[in-house]
Amino acid sequence: MTAPLLGRAAQRLANASAVRAMKSHNQHARGGGHGSRRQQSSKQSKDSASVHWSVWAVGAAVLLIGGYSLSSTETHLGSPDVPIASKAPQVLGPQPKVWTVDEIAKHKKRGQGVFLAIDGKVFDVDGYLDEHASLQDLEETIVAARAAYKTWRHVAPPKRGEILRQMRGALAERIEDLGDLVSLEMGKIRSEGKGEVQEFVDVMDFGVGLSRSFAGNVVPSERERHFITEVPNPLGVVGCVTAFNFPVAVYGWNLSLALITGNATIWKPAPSTPLVAIATNKILVSVLEANGMPGALSSIVCGGGDVGGKLVSDKRVDLVSFTGSEARGRLVGMEVAGRFGKSLLELGGNNAAIVLPDANLPLALRTILFSALGTSGQRCTSTRRLFVHSSISKSFLESLASGYASTFNRMGNPLDPNTLIGPLHNPDVVKKFQDAVNEVEAQGGKILVGGKVRKLEGELSGGNYVEPTIAFFEDASKAEVMRRETFAPILFASTFETLEEAIEVNNSVDQGLSSTLFTRDMSSAFHWIGPSGSDCGIVNVNGSTSGAEIGAPFGGNKSTGWGRESGGDAWKQYCRWSSCTLNWSDELGLAQGVKFE
Repeated sequence: MTAPLLGRAAQRLANASAVRAMKSHNQHARGGGHGSRRQQSSKQSKDSASVHWSVWAVGAAVLLIGGYSLSSTETHLGSPDVPIASKAPQVLGPQPKVWTVDEIAKHKKRGQGVFLAIDGKVFDVDGYLDEHASLQDLEETIVAARAAYKTWRHVAPPKRGEILRQMRGALAERIEDLGDLVSLEMGKIRSEGKGEVQEFVDVMDFGVGLSRSFAGNVVPSERERHFITEVPNPLGVVGCVTAFNFPVAVYGWNLSLALITGNATIWKPAPSTPLVAIATNKILVSVLEANGMPGALSSIVCGGGDVGGKLVSDKRVDLVSFTGSEARGRLVGMEVAGRFGKSLLELGGNNAAIVLPDANLPLALRTILFSALGTSGQRCTSTRRLFVHSSISKSFLESLASGYASTFNRMGNPLDPNTLIGPLHNPDVVKKFQDAVNEVEAQGGKILVGGKVRKLEGELSGGNYVEPTIAFFEDASKAEVMRRETFAPILFASTFETLEEAIEVNNSVDQGLSSTLFTRDMSSAFHWIGPSGSDCGIVNVNGSTSGAEIGAPFGGNKSTGWGRESGGDAWKQYCRWSSCTLNWSDELGLAQGVKFE
């Protein structure tokens, strides 16, 4: 199943009118031992009619394999004889190399390439995906990004907005194709894959609007003929380290706000989702270059831990946005703080839903089904804990368990429109699911539904599928497994007697990302969002813990990292702020009544 799926996608994308023709010269290949492969790759990549794996073209995207650089030899269809460098030599500069990765395949000992969640097979491009970015590649990328920033920071914000608007249009034209790539690599169902790319498009819309409105405050001065204002200037280079579960959208949050405020970006995608990252970035770079701007404004490095560590520790990277585990995020935060850099941390979530007796129970059931099972429980905002009032717990949990069981026959290929439950991303996540199920039983809990690994038939037999699971505990305080994030479709449920008790349990964990309360009572709702209510960064009433819109800031408190990205005032974190006072009198003006005469 995988080969025909990938083949059709490659054929469709390769025939797109904006596909680039890549003229790769042997002198651009680096290192030894792969020369013959790279020469063969160059020949194959010229055949746009081929459905060979080397053709992963989306819009203006071509998957660069082996060790080729984004160099001045790369040309556009429509003007095939005009090198990019000749169009904008004053801004292009050296371009960062793009490398793919083999960490997942090596870890699983399945050969080279990218491990696909959908069927457990390795997409290996005939062995081309056998290297990743080196520290030298990253060094060249940082140099190129800083050079690009020095040009971009002087471009008027509305002009930046116009270019971002064009990037938004180019991405929107390929939502379906990019969404399919998200589903194939990550494993989320088709509507969610498309929705993730749509989120990138939406935050670009937000950024375009900001380009004509972002500014600091004007502050009244107590001194005559003095003017005080806050001035936002660009930071420089923003490093963005993204996770496998949202391989596109999180970079969209950062890129859109970073570009509008005058910065360059370097994207390090998760090692297991490089394909959609490369395809997405090629679309973005093509628009930048068409406008005479350096492609290095949106750089990408696909590498391992050494590359990620250097990106985090390098002083030339002014802001690091990191999405990942709490343990790794703690190290990133300390490293960046140690060099007095800025960081945005989007870490773990142990999100709770609370159901009061007066709630709209059908709405609560449907909402929890989505928020707990969407992306097969692999969203940082997935509902992981459920607290139901004791007076309704028996019937509510029975209905919810029935809803869970009904999804068992809608588990499978995420590109099938009938599928609701796709695979987990890799076998490690399956193992953590199994460990959590075992802990439930060891800690006195009871599995109400699910709890097993599913072996699907046919070509999906190697995929990472598990049953959506509900585990019930009489006493949540004794269930240690409930206190940590399990990145899988397992929901830990318990009961409560009062809203105050439920809020206390909600706030008792280290994480503080998302939460929701189901009630029709206005007093309960305002209590929940008030100072003695939920301590999370995202607080909902009668809504899902997941699926936040881009207009409000996204992020959590406590060990979730305190970061805020996407909407609201999140753009301010991408700026170097100055409080500026202009004295337009001929006198020395001193504040607080100070005299120096």
